[in-house]
Amino acid sequence: MPNTPCLVKQGASAFARGGQATEADASLVESLLSTVGIAVEVPETQLDAVTGLSGSGPAYIYQVIEALSDGGVRMGLPRHIALQLAAQTVKGAAEMVLETGEHPGTLKDAVTSPGGTTIAGIHALEAGGLRHSLMNAVSAATNRSIELGQNS
Repeated sequence: MPNTPCLVKQGASAFARGGQATEADASLVESLLSTVGIAVEVPETQLDAVTGLSGSGPAYIYQVIEALSDGGVRMGLPRHIALQLAAQTVKGAAEMVLETGEHPGTLKDAVTSPGGTTIAGIHALEAGGLRHSLMNAVSAATNRSIELGQNS
């Protein structure tokens, strides 16, 4: 289950072994998928969740980037600059999670000063239900993947 960021060698792929697959088969699949990003092995029962998270996830993040960019434009930045800053901000934050191994909450706390701008923005995100919406998106996409699998 690769995703579209494979096109820029930043994919997040998962695979499951079939009943007849060998360790060599799994190693080959992991090696192939790793050429275009990361590859993880999961039980077959988790593939629908992979679809809901990393299969559909790029679209969710594109919407986040677009919304951040729109916010920048709303506050006076030119579109091309707002989009560049928004995309790099997402890329940099993701790289921090991957490189440091720190929990995202810990990294968020390192940016959040008492009474500062970041906590004001986080409060607005919480009031708007960002976390709830993203979690529901993964659930909805997972459930749809299950439905599609039952109809095939």
